[in-house]
Amino acid sequence: NVLGNDWNKAYKKSARVVGDVIGKYHPHGDSAVYDTIVRMAQPFSLRYMLVDGQGNFGSIDGD
Repeated sequence: NVLGNDWNKAYKKSARVVGDVIGKYHPHGDSAVYDTIVRMAQPFSLRYMLVDGQGNFGSIDGD
């Protein structure tokens, strides 16, 4: 894990993670990276959540 995002570490802000990903891996804009992180944190989007999101990552109703 290059960015150091482990289960036993403190949460990091989305802007920090998106900035690291854009700077190192995906230099084409932040919206695709942010949308992907949000989708991986939603329990209704994927069978298993890949990201443990802290805070508001949307709801199944879209409100």
